Amino acid sequence: MELKTLALNAFAQNKQAALLIGGAGVAFLALGLGYKYLRKPEKLVRVGVVSQLLIHPLKSGRAVSVPVAECLQIGLKFGELQDRHWLVVTEEGHMVTGRQQPRLVLLSLTCEDGHACLSGPDMEELRFPVNQPDNSVIDCRIFGADIQGRDCGEETSRWLIRFLGKEQTFRLVHFEPQMRGRQSQDTQPLLPHFEVAYPDEAPVMLLSEASVQDLSSRLEEGVTAKRFRPNIVISDCEAFAEDSWVDIQIGSVRLHRVKSCGR
Repeated sequence: MELKTLALNAFAQNKQAALLIGGAGVAFLALGLGYKYLRKPEKLVRVGVVSQLLIHPLKSGRAVSVPVAECLQIGLKFGELQDRHWLVVTEEGHMVTGRQQPRLVLLSLTCEDGHACLSGPDMEELRFPVNQPDNSVIDCRIFGADIQGRDCGEETSRWLIRFLGKEQTFRLVHFEPQMRGRQSQDTQPLLPHFEVAYPDEAPVMLLSEASVQDLSSRLEEGVTAKRFRPNIVISDCEAFAEDSWVDIQIGSVRLHRVKSCGR
């Protein structure tokens, strides 16, 4: 069955989509969208409900909860927001994430009417055009792989430097549709080729509420699903049930498991 660009549509009365599964296999959290042909399942079985759709426009930035999302081969999209299509880099073009700069997780990036907006604690909001064709294109490095990004300007760079409070230059770049994505180094050789923008490994990550609740019960301080930065959060299933899902269907969209997520 050919994979088409379709919306993840909340179609039930409570605006939650049923999750169906065909087949079973090894554990996973990440889902790849470049899988063109799927095995015909003997039977579709309802295994859960989509409770949240989350887009992270800025890599390591705060999530944006959306009611529906367009499912593209390079990740989820809602309006002008695309998952992990903005990236903070050093002056040399090396990616900067929450691993190196923990304060990045406090940043929000949203888009409206052709403008992006950066906001963070104790900072005035900064608005700038999403499309800045006269700005330079930077060659960036993510986990040793080359990928391009459109520089978002000097004002944005100064804003990031003030927010991060470091004696170092930071720049914000934007991945544009005409740019070539990168292939994850961990892509399994038997799976069809797929590309991503600035995510670590795969276009979509899925996680269940029950798995997070199980983990929280073992910790002194509980955590939420957003801590693990998924795109699709599933309810109404057993903890770690997603470890056995391989081919899944949400509405009219079919997804195939690429690998487990290290988180």
